[in-house]
Amino acid sequence: MSQRIVGLALGSGAARGLAHIGVLTVLHKEGVPIDMIAGTSAGAAIGALYAQRRDANFIKKLALDLSRMRLYPFTDFTLPKSGIIGGKKIKDWFRSVIGRDVQFSDLKIPFACVATDITTGEEMVLSEGSVVEAIRASISIPGIFTPAKREGRYLVDGGLVNPVPVSVLKRMGADFTIAVNVIPDITAIDRSHWLAKQGAKAPNILNIVMQSIYIGSRSLARSSLEDADIIIEPRVAHISPADFHSAKECIQEGERVTQDSIPIIKKAIDSL
Repeated sequence: MSQRIVGLALGSGAARGLAHIGVLTVLHKEGVPIDMIAGTSAGAAIGALYAQRRDANFIKKLALDLSRMRLYPFTDFTLPKSGIIGGKKIKDWFRSVIGRDVQFSDLKIPFACVATDITTGEEMVLSEGSVVEAIRASISIPGIFTPAKREGRYLVDGGLVNPVPVSVLKRMGADFTIAVNVIPDITAIDRSHWLAKQGAKAPNILNIVMQSIYIGSRSLARSSLEDADIIIEPRVAHISPADFHSAKECIQEGERVTQDSIPIIKKAIDSL
């Protein structure tokens, strides 16, 4: 670990979070040190993959391959008692790419992710035990995934309490933080572009639930970003949170905005 401890916070955003891959690709290529990662929801999934493999190109290829597929193989529908997706298939998939029994202590980069205790509303920072189980908790969109049970608690998407976990990095010991936010300001959404992309179809339940969460999370995200040293915000407002087929576009936007930020990032880190 370098003398200056650089932390990367990857925020929630579902499909929009695929832009994190582009951010990681450019930071890695430009030699920007990433000493620790904290992630929420989509940021937890991508952050864990990078912390395990330290290979942004692998994650990029994985995302592009998945974007060409239908998501049905990863969804195990259940009777909607506490969610419509059980989550076993998505856990099995993560085990296949991260490793079946990988623990936080096995990762190449220190990593933590955020979930929400749906009973109490508490923020739960997960940094011990099974990485896959922690990802499953952090990505559990309420009403879509059944809550993840952990130590007697029922956990759901961390975006409800800490959508861009800069504060987690600070507690982990980072003295310089780069935050990636993919939750767009609602006023920044080009409605005509959105409607043209979505067509005349009514939004499905996945879109409705996700968009409801991100409307509520925007003010939380802005508050989280106040403590970040560098903020990267890919322009992905026109992409639906459920549009995982737009992986290429999201990744390219992440790459573009990060490349533009590289001179500022390097200057800031060198001045530490």
